[in-house]
Amino acid sequence: MILFHGSNTDILRIDLSKCKPYKDFGKGFYLTTIRDQAERMAVRVARMFGGTPIVNVYEFDNSIMSKDILNIKVFPNPTPEWAEFVITNRNYERLSSIPKDNNCDNRYDIVSGPVANDDLALLFRQFSDGLISSVTLLEALKYKKLTDQYSFHTKRSLSYLKKTGKYNV
Repeated sequence: MILFHGSNTDILRIDLSKCKPYKDFGKGFYLTTIRDQAERMAVRVARMFGGTPIVNVYEFDNSIMSKDILNIKVFPNPTPEWAEFVITNRNYERLSSIPKDNNCDNRYDIVSGPVANDDLALLFRQFSDGLISSVTLLEALKYKKLTDQYSFHTKRSLSYLKKTGKYNV
């Protein structure tokens, strides 16, 4: 499988310590199968931090996802569990009680699933505040265009990524 990472630099070596916390699936290195999504991210990052919009390209043997080699969590579709997982990882320092299933401590080597983009923020807030039910949340998500993400959280998981190239956007 080919995965793309939009950045403002050519990534010669992935350094997990430089990854930002409070992301959908926790602190990690995020990629997508969607080239256009990575290109938009590269432009956004370069605009925010300077540099040149670059897409780094990686090869990943996705058969690893079905083996018991790594601790992997997969959300094939948006579910209430996925929403709770994302809400927890994004807000764990502000939560009074943290749900048991989260990736705040990088217990998962790899997590994959839909991107909870800014368009979903209001729905997530309503769901976490108890204003809408999980049924209402899932119904509303049917009408949203969701993209995918693969996040790598440990050095061990990064060993399964092979950089194959890069290109300027």
